[in-house]
Amino acid sequence: MLQYDNQAWNFFALSCISLYIIPSWCGILLRFHKAFLGTKDADIGAVARTSDEKIKASELKKSSTGLNSLNNRFWMNFGLTVSFTLVFLYMVLSIQDDGEVNSFDPFHILGVDFNADKKAIREAYKYMSLKWHPDKNLNNPAAESKFVMIQKAHEALTDPVAMENYKNFGNPDGKQSLEVSIGLPTWLLDADNRNLVLITYLIIMVGVIPFCVWRYYTDSSKFGEKDVMYDTYSWFHHSLDEHTLVKSLPETLAGSAEFRVRNMPKSSTEKDTIANLMNKVRSTMQKPKYNHPICIKGNVLMHAHLCRQTDDLSPSLREDLNNMLQHSGSLIDAMISVCKHQDALKTAVACIEFGQHVTQGCWVKDNTLLQLPHFTSQEVKHAMKGKNGVKDLKKYLTLPDDQKKGLADFNEDQKADVIKCCSLIPDITVESKIFVDDDEDNKVYEGDLCSVQVKITRNNLEEGETASLVHAPRYPFPKKEAWWIALGTKEGKIISIEKVANATREFTHDIKFLAPATGQYEFDLHVMSNSYVGLDKKDTIELTTLDSSALPEYKVHADDADLDDEPTLFEEMLNANVEEDSDSDDDDSDSDDEGDGEEAIKELSAAERKKIELQKRRKAAAEDSDSDDDSSVEEVYAEK
Repeated sequence: MLQYDNQAWNFFALSCISLYIIPSWCGILLRFHKAFLGTKDADIGAVARTSDEKIKASELKKSSTGLNSLNNRFWMNFGLTVSFTLVFLYMVLSIQDDGEVNSFDPFHILGVDFNADKKAIREAYKYMSLKWHPDKNLNNPAAESKFVMIQKAHEALTDPVAMENYKNFGNPDGKQSLEVSIGLPTWLLDADNRNLVLITYLIIMVGVIPFCVWRYYTDSSKFGEKDVMYDTYSWFHHSLDEHTLVKSLPETLAGSAEFRVRNMPKSSTEKDTIANLMNKVRSTMQKPKYNHPICIKGNVLMHAHLCRQTDDLSPSLREDLNNMLQHSGSLIDAMISVCKHQDALKTAVACIEFGQHVTQGCWVKDNTLLQLPHFTSQEVKHAMKGKNGVKDLKKYLTLPDDQKKGLADFNEDQKADVIKCCSLIPDITVESKIFVDDDEDNKVYEGDLCSVQVKITRNNLEEGETASLVHAPRYPFPKKEAWWIALGTKEGKIISIEKVANATREFTHDIKFLAPATGQYEFDLHVMSNSYVGLDKKDTIELTTLDSSALPEYKVHADDADLDDEPTLFEEMLNANVEEDSDSDDDDSDSDDEGDGEEAIKELSAAERKKIELQKRRKAAAEDSDSDDDSSVEEVYAEK
């Protein structure tokens, strides 16, 4: 007898809820442990190697540890988990009070004791049947089911046959092939709840589930490679061309689709603040192409970062700027991929340089020495003076520590910061060569697969030492050191451009391409840092391709020639089938052999059958010619 079972529903619901709350609580506890106890400073990049990095390290600790590291998504999951846990506990208490899943118990159904006499049973039956009679409970399926169970319980306790069946099989109707109950609460059968159940069902099936599917599809369909939105790629294709300059890239970055909601000015006060900030950085800005408020705000904020004018920013504007800087790495990589698609090497190099400026918080006209701690324009001028003065960071790194200028007004701690920073900034040596694999004469012919091997050595590291995080106190996020390796033609066409994130002291990178037509060529090799300004290396790769017709004629080895005469797998299988058919009959009978051969011939193609028939005719003609009967040859052919 099928019936709705509250306790079976409780057990089922507990099982389903436990599948969610157990993993969820494990994740929550792990997240809490990571937020308060289990996170090291090095894990989040909160390392302060110089005093300039202390502020950045403290900000990273605040945002990556404690309650600040727990985002809205975590708290939403936490709320749901707590709610389901309370429901779980309520059901557990309910089961403890009455945890038995419905089974046929006539005494429990009639509400009488196990030792009740027939009179008590009859009175209980009369009372229960009147209470749950269908005529008194119209349109109540639960009452109808209860009435049927009351009748069966009465039979099980009064009818001898039914009582015997109940004792032997647990059911007054006798042995049952299947006993099941429906694991749903009884209130679903209540007529008063029918409309509520149907409305809830419709809302979930027609509203909630389709909305979740639509939301997931729309959100996921907006993003392409590297989690960059498709609208952003379209914007980059529209904004970038082979003549794009570095100074125009802040505006291009500001127009990315990732910022179009957050960078919309929220009030007139914010608009006034942006206007005042624009007056400060206007001299360093290229004339804007777009007057949309989103582009203007993002462009001004990015220039404020590049020109180091962020001290007066409000907390909300600083958060908007940090949001742009957080996405800048993937967006600049997307710019470079667009340049690669457009085959514009010059613009790709400009995008790489823009990424360097964003990381270090300096702009195109700034001296590269400003990347050093505590350096201002005054220290830069002092470092450039005199006979041993240097004008850029690359040369400054090569000077011995005791000969480095610009430190006269620094205290010992500030001097130590400069020396430490100089040891962190990479000093690289680039070696390159071009070759063809498995070619001993080092000659390149048209159509060969060439390899340009680039070897990069960090001279500032010892053997076994690896590169640390980039020293970038003005970039509010940790960043790993990487190198862009680009190979292009003198005309500015890209052959290859890739970012190599290898932290070892020495590593190589291979660029493979097909050798062009016969002639002499020069290619530009660019090795550029993803984070530091002024450390780039540029080299020229020379290539001479020879005419492939000058190669010696290729001669097939005798053993290889014999392989061509060997039967293929299909031919071997075909011959095996022919032999198997021919061996299936009596070998002593010539006629049977001929019959088998004919059966095999039928399986061959028409051309092969014709060839075999012609051979048979020639064989027969040769036998007739041996008997010196020349005139019979034509007769044989005619007969055949």
